[in-house]
Amino acid sequence: MNCHEIDYEILGSSMQMVEVELDPQETVIAEAGAMNYMEDGIEFESKMGDGSDPEQGFMGKLFSAGKRMITGESLFMTHFTNQGYGKKRVSFASPFPGTVIPVDMAKIGHEITCQKDSFLCAALGTKIDIAFNKKLGAGFFGGEGFILERLQGDGMAFIHAGGTVVEKQLNGETLRVDTGCIVGFSGGIDYDIQMVKGLRSMFFGGEGLFLATLRGHGTVWLQSLPFSRLADRIIQHAPSAGGSRQGEGSVLGGIGDLIDGS
Repeated sequence: MNCHEIDYEILGSSMQMVEVELDPQETVIAEAGAMNYMEDGIEFESKMGDGSDPEQGFMGKLFSAGKRMITGESLFMTHFTNQGYGKKRVSFASPFPGTVIPVDMAKIGHEITCQKDSFLCAALGTKIDIAFNKKLGAGFFGGEGFILERLQGDGMAFIHAGGTVVEKQLNGETLRVDTGCIVGFSGGIDYDIQMVKGLRSMFFGGEGLFLATLRGHGTVWLQSLPFSRLADRIIQHAPSAGGSRQGEGSVLGGIGDLIDGS
Protein backbone atom coordinates (compact mmCIF):
# COMPACT_ATOMS: atom_id res chain seq x y z
CA MET A 1 0.00 0.00 0.00
CA ASN A 2 1.32 3.43 -0.95
CA CYS A 3 -1.19 6.12 -0.02
CA HIS A 4 -0.48 9.76 -0.76
CA GLU A 5 1.19 11.54 2.17
CA ILE A 6 -1.08 14.42 3.07
CA ASP A 7 -0.77 17.06 5.78
CA TYR A 8 -3.78 18.30 7.69
CA GLU A 9 -5.13 20.60 10.40
CA ILE A 10 -8.26 20.09 12.53
CA LEU A 11 -10.22 23.36 12.78
CA GLY A 12 -12.81 24.24 15.41
CA SER A 13 -13.78 22.66 18.70
CA SER A 14 -17.39 21.48 18.95
CA MET A 15 -18.21 21.57 15.23
CA GLN A 16 -14.96 20.56 13.63
CA MET A 17 -13.70 20.37 10.08
CA VAL A 18 -10.45 19.04 8.67
CA GLU A 19 -8.31 21.15 6.33
CA VAL A 20 -6.10 18.96 4.14
CA GLU A 21 -2.92 20.38 2.58
CA LEU A 22 -1.98 18.84 -0.78
CA ASP A 23 1.33 19.04 -2.59
CA PRO A 24 1.18 19.21 -6.41
CA GLN A 25 -0.48 16.06 -7.84
CA GLU A 26 -1.53 14.79 -4.40
CA THR A 27 -5.13 13.62 -4.05
CA VAL A 28 -7.61 13.17 -1.24
CA ILE A 29 -10.87 11.22 -1.66
CA ALA A 30 -14.09 12.11 0.14
CA GLU A 31 -17.76 11.29 0.40
CA ALA A 32 -19.95 13.27 -1.98
CA GLY A 33 -21.03 16.57 -0.43
CA ALA A 34 -18.40 16.61 2.34
CA MET A 35 -16.27 19.45 0.91
CA ASN A 36 -16.52 22.91 2.52
CA TYR A 37 -14.03 25.00 0.54
CA MET A 38 -10.94 24.60 -1.62
CA GLU A 39 -8.20 26.90 -2.86
CA ASP A 40 -7.59 27.77 -6.48
CA GLY A 41 -5.57 25.06 -8.21
CA ILE A 42 -7.45 22.12 -6.75
CA GLU A 43 -9.60 20.23 -9.23
CA PHE A 44 -12.22 17.69 -8.26
CA GLU A 45 -13.81 14.81 -10.15
CA SER A 46 -16.51 12.32 -9.22
CA LYS A 47 -15.33 8.79 -9.89
CA MET A 48 -16.72 5.33 -9.49
CA GLY A 49 -14.53 3.73 -6.83
CA ASP A 50 -11.89 4.92 -4.40
CA GLY A 51 -8.94 4.79 -6.82
CA SER A 52 -6.92 2.42 -4.61
CA ASP A 53 -6.43 0.02 -7.53
CA PRO A 54 -5.56 1.96 -10.72
CA GLU A 55 -5.63 -1.23 -12.80
CA GLN A 56 -9.16 -2.15 -11.75
CA GLY A 57 -11.48 -2.49 -14.75
CA PHE A 58 -14.90 -0.95 -15.26
CA MET A 59 -16.81 -3.99 -13.97
CA GLY A 60 -14.66 -4.09 -10.83
CA LYS A 61 -15.33 -0.40 -10.19
CA LEU A 62 -19.04 -0.94 -10.82
CA PHE A 63 -19.12 -3.84 -8.37
CA SER A 64 -17.31 -1.81 -5.70
CA ALA A 65 -19.64 1.14 -6.20
CA GLY A 66 -22.65 -1.18 -6.03
CA LYS A 67 -21.50 -2.48 -2.65
CA ARG A 68 -21.25 1.12 -1.41
CA MET A 69 -24.84 1.71 -2.44
CA ILE A 70 -25.89 -1.09 -0.08
CA THR A 71 -24.66 1.06 2.81
CA GLY A 72 -26.78 3.98 1.59
CA GLU A 73 -23.78 5.98 0.36
CA SER A 74 -23.38 7.61 -3.04
CA LEU A 75 -22.40 5.53 -6.06
CA PHE A 76 -19.50 7.94 -6.68
CA MET A 77 -16.66 9.30 -4.59
CA THR A 78 -15.10 12.72 -5.15
CA HIS A 79 -11.35 12.95 -5.86
CA PHE A 80 -9.68 16.29 -5.07
CA THR A 81 -6.27 16.77 -6.74
CA ASN A 82 -3.82 19.66 -6.52
CA GLN A 83 -3.25 20.51 -10.19
CA GLY A 84 -1.56 23.82 -9.43
CA TYR A 85 1.83 24.96 -8.17
CA GLY A 86 2.75 24.95 -4.50
CA LYS A 87 0.69 23.66 -1.61
CA LYS A 88 -3.08 24.01 -1.77
CA ARG A 89 -5.79 23.34 0.82
CA VAL A 90 -9.24 21.79 0.79
CA SER A 91 -11.51 21.27 3.79
CA PHE A 92 -14.19 18.74 4.72
CA ALA A 93 -16.85 18.51 7.41
CA SER A 94 -19.72 16.24 8.35
CA PRO A 95 -23.35 17.44 7.94
CA PHE A 96 -23.97 17.18 11.71
CA PRO A 97 -22.06 18.65 14.72
CA GLY A 98 -19.22 16.65 16.17
CA THR A 99 -15.55 15.81 16.16
CA VAL A 100 -13.15 14.82 13.38
CA ILE A 101 -10.86 11.90 14.26
CA PRO A 102 -7.55 11.72 12.34
CA VAL A 103 -6.33 8.13 11.99
CA ASP A 104 -2.82 7.22 10.84
CA MET A 105 -3.58 3.85 9.27
CA ALA A 106 0.08 2.79 9.26
CA LYS A 107 0.20 2.99 13.07
CA ILE A 108 -2.90 0.90 13.81
CA GLY A 109 -2.40 -2.13 11.60
CA HIS A 110 -3.53 -0.68 8.23
CA GLU A 111 -7.22 -1.31 8.89
CA ILE A 112 -10.19 0.15 10.75
CA THR A 113 -13.89 -0.72 10.73
CA CYS A 114 -16.37 2.10 11.24
CA GLN A 115 -20.05 2.93 11.06
CA LYS A 116 -21.19 3.66 7.54
CA ASP A 117 -21.85 7.37 8.24
CA SER A 118 -18.51 7.95 10.00
CA PHE A 119 -16.11 8.04 7.04
CA LEU A 120 -15.28 11.60 5.94
CA CYS A 121 -12.17 11.57 3.72
CA ALA A 122 -8.81 9.85 3.24
CA ALA A 123 -5.58 9.99 1.27
CA LEU A 124 -5.70 8.50 -2.21
CA GLY A 125 -4.72 4.84 -2.04
CA THR A 126 -7.02 4.05 0.88
CA LYS A 127 -9.33 1.16 0.06
CA ILE A 128 -12.91 1.71 1.18
CA ASP A 129 -15.05 -1.39 1.28
CA ILE A 130 -18.02 -2.75 3.18
CA ALA A 131 -17.66 -5.35 5.92
CA PHE A 132 -20.45 -7.87 6.39
CA ASN A 133 -20.87 -8.89 10.01
CA LYS A 134 -21.17 -12.67 9.98
CA LYS A 135 -22.77 -12.91 13.42
CA LEU A 136 -26.55 -12.89 13.32
CA GLY A 137 -26.88 -11.12 16.67
CA ALA A 138 -24.65 -8.26 15.61
CA GLY A 139 -26.37 -8.17 12.24
CA PHE A 140 -29.94 -7.84 13.43
CA PHE A 141 -29.45 -5.82 16.62
CA GLY A 142 -26.20 -3.93 16.15
CA GLY A 143 -27.76 -0.68 15.01
CA GLU A 144 -25.85 -0.75 11.71
CA GLY A 145 -27.10 -4.17 10.63
CA PHE A 146 -24.83 -6.59 8.86
CA ILE A 147 -22.90 -3.85 7.13
CA LEU A 148 -20.06 -1.66 8.38
CA GLU A 149 -17.36 0.13 6.37
CA ARG A 150 -13.77 -1.13 6.31
CA LEU A 151 -10.88 1.22 5.52
CA GLN A 152 -7.50 -0.25 4.53
CA GLY A 153 -4.27 1.58 3.75
CA ASP A 154 -1.12 3.14 5.15
CA GLY A 155 -2.03 6.84 4.93
CA MET A 156 -4.25 9.28 6.80
CA ALA A 157 -7.99 8.70 7.08
CA PHE A 158 -10.55 10.90 8.82
CA ILE A 159 -13.74 9.71 10.48
CA HIS A 160 -16.44 11.78 12.13
CA ALA A 161 -18.18 11.34 15.48
CA GLY A 162 -21.05 13.12 17.21
CA GLY A 163 -20.38 14.98 20.44
CA THR A 164 -17.29 14.12 22.49
CA VAL A 165 -14.92 11.37 21.34
CA VAL A 166 -13.37 8.84 23.71
CA GLU A 167 -10.48 6.65 22.52
CA LYS A 168 -10.09 3.34 24.35
CA GLN A 169 -7.11 0.99 24.12
CA LEU A 170 -8.09 -2.64 24.73
CA ASN A 171 -5.44 -5.17 25.73
CA GLY A 172 -7.55 -8.28 26.03
CA GLU A 173 -10.28 -6.50 28.01
CA THR A 174 -13.99 -6.46 27.21
CA LEU A 175 -15.96 -3.24 26.72
CA ARG A 176 -19.77 -3.10 26.63
CA VAL A 177 -21.19 -0.13 24.75
CA ASP A 178 -24.49 1.22 23.53
CA THR A 179 -24.62 0.12 19.88
CA GLY A 180 -25.03 3.65 18.52
CA CYS A 181 -22.02 5.01 20.44
CA ILE A 182 -19.45 3.02 18.46
CA VAL A 183 -17.64 5.12 15.84
CA GLY A 184 -15.03 2.57 14.77
CA PHE A 185 -12.40 0.10 15.88
CA SER A 186 -9.06 -1.16 14.62
CA GLY A 187 -8.16 -4.67 13.51
CA GLY A 188 -7.84 -7.16 16.34
CA ILE A 189 -11.13 -6.10 17.94
CA ASP A 190 -13.99 -8.61 17.94
CA TYR A 191 -17.48 -7.08 17.71
CA ASP A 192 -20.64 -8.81 18.93
CA ILE A 193 -24.07 -8.04 20.37
CA GLN A 194 -25.37 -9.38 23.69
CA MET A 195 -28.80 -9.17 25.26
CA VAL A 196 -29.18 -7.24 28.51
CA LYS A 197 -29.60 -9.54 31.50
CA GLY A 198 -32.72 -9.33 33.67
CA LEU A 199 -36.26 -8.50 32.59
CA ARG A 200 -36.41 -5.36 34.75
CA SER A 201 -33.23 -3.92 33.23
CA MET A 202 -34.32 -5.02 29.78
CA PHE A 203 -37.68 -3.24 29.76
CA PHE A 204 -37.24 -0.39 32.25
CA GLY A 205 -33.52 0.40 32.14
CA GLY A 206 -33.85 2.75 29.19
CA GLU A 207 -30.69 1.34 27.58
CA GLY A 208 -32.39 -0.92 25.05
CA LEU A 209 -32.45 -4.69 24.82
CA PHE A 210 -28.94 -5.13 23.44
CA LEU A 211 -25.44 -3.83 24.05
CA ALA A 212 -22.38 -4.11 21.83
CA THR A 213 -19.47 -6.13 23.18
CA LEU A 214 -15.96 -5.25 22.06
CA ARG A 215 -13.00 -7.37 23.06
CA GLY A 216 -9.46 -8.02 21.90
CA HIS A 217 -6.33 -5.95 21.31
CA GLY A 218 -6.62 -2.63 19.54
CA THR A 219 -8.22 0.82 19.52
CA VAL A 220 -11.91 1.67 19.88
CA TRP A 221 -13.41 5.11 19.21
CA LEU A 222 -16.67 6.01 20.95
CA GLN A 223 -19.01 9.00 20.57
CA SER A 224 -21.12 10.65 23.24
CA LEU A 225 -23.93 11.74 20.92
CA PRO A 226 -24.84 9.42 18.04
CA PHE A 227 -26.69 11.27 15.30
CA SER A 228 -29.57 8.77 15.53
CA ARG A 229 -30.09 9.69 19.20
CA LEU A 230 -30.02 13.41 18.38
CA ALA A 231 -32.47 12.94 15.50
CA ASP A 232 -34.87 10.93 17.66
CA ARG A 233 -34.90 13.66 20.31
CA ILE A 234 -35.51 16.39 17.70
CA ILE A 235 -38.37 14.42 16.16
CA GLN A 236 -39.83 13.76 19.60
CA HIS A 237 -40.02 17.47 20.42
CA ALA A 238 -40.79 18.78 16.94
CA PRO A 239 -44.25 20.20 16.17
CA SER A 240 -46.69 17.56 15.01
CA ALA A 241 -48.44 17.62 11.65
CA GLY A 242 -51.30 19.58 13.22
CA GLY A 243 -48.94 22.31 14.35
CA SER A 244 -49.07 21.63 18.09
CA ARG A 245 -45.82 21.72 20.06
CA GLN A 246 -44.45 18.71 21.91
CA GLY A 247 -41.76 18.42 24.58
CA GLU A 248 -40.41 20.52 27.42
CA GLY A 249 -42.51 23.39 28.75
CA SER A 250 -45.69 22.04 27.17
CA VAL A 251 -47.96 24.30 29.28
CA LEU A 252 -46.00 27.47 28.52
CA GLY A 253 -45.62 26.26 25.00
CA GLY A 254 -49.40 26.10 24.66
CA ILE A 255 -49.75 29.64 26.01
CA GLY A 256 -47.11 30.76 23.55
CA ASP A 257 -49.07 29.19 20.71
CA LEU A 258 -52.20 31.11 21.79
CA ILE A 259 -50.24 34.39 21.92
CA ASP A 260 -48.78 33.69 18.48
CA GLY A 261 -52.22 32.93 17.13
CA SER A 262 -51.37 29.29 16.45
